[in-house]
Amino acid sequence: MTKRPFIFGVLKNASVILAIDIGNSNIVLSVFHNGKWTKTFRYETKQAQPELYYEIALRNILLEWEIHVSDINHALLSSVVPDLNPVVTEAVWNVTGLKIFTLGPDVFKKLDIYIPHPYEIGADLVCNAYAALTHYHEKVIIVDFGTGLSFTIASRQKGIEGVTIAPGLKTAIYALSTQTAQLPAVPLELPDSAIGQNTTSAIQAGVLWGYVGLVKELIHRIQAEERPDYKVVATGGLSSILAPLESEFDFLDKMLTLEGLRLIYLYHSANPSPG
Repeated sequence: MTKRPFIFGVLKNASVILAIDIGNSNIVLSVFHNGKWTKTFRYETKQAQPELYYEIALRNILLEWEIHVSDINHALLSSVVPDLNPVVTEAVWNVTGLKIFTLGPDVFKKLDIYIPHPYEIGADLVCNAYAALTHYHEKVIIVDFGTGLSFTIASRQKGIEGVTIAPGLKTAIYALSTQTAQLPAVPLELPDSAIGQNTTSAIQAGVLWGYVGLVKELIHRIQAEERPDYKVVATGGLSSILAPLESEFDFLDKMLTLEGLRLIYLYHSANPSPG
């Protein structure tokens, strides 16, 4: 295969973007084409595997999606698991012939919003903030239901103003089942009652109804700190599990992280570094 070099340029509507978001719980692959995210595949993040593992997985996914590698014009990566970056980058190169665009401190420092601690902050938080500020409001609180439950406060004027992080739902369930002798892992299903009638419903009631209260309280406290006009945007694979929280959110967007990755790439492509 002839390797295709990475070239910054204007993205046209016909462009096909392959975006990969590596989180602590899941690796999400998606394709953006004709103005929308058309295909998405999510699988569990594992310890770093050989490059061939990711190459075969990517080839199989593209085959299932009926997308030829020559149709892909751009490849983008956001990751909070640095150990996986080299093997995923190499796999994408081997499959598509494209050098992948990877988010990192050098990109963060050149964005048109302020990103604090660029060598420390998670790429997912930056993506979420950038997409929410672009699509939803100039002042936002993003609640991301991932491995960690994060609240990112951002505004167009001040950039990312701060972040609050708690353990995520799966993390809480996993901690109970692994750190106790008799408590099992249970499905993430919100019970009707906050009073459990058996071991499973007791854990579900405590964790899931507890998180309903946790999310409400943190949103209200953040807004009370002179942020009443900040819109609340929810995202993450588990964002729809806690139905009683729907009224707390102004917007729900499960593709927010990948959309932020795409928008950052658009900005970076239009504003390349000199030389």
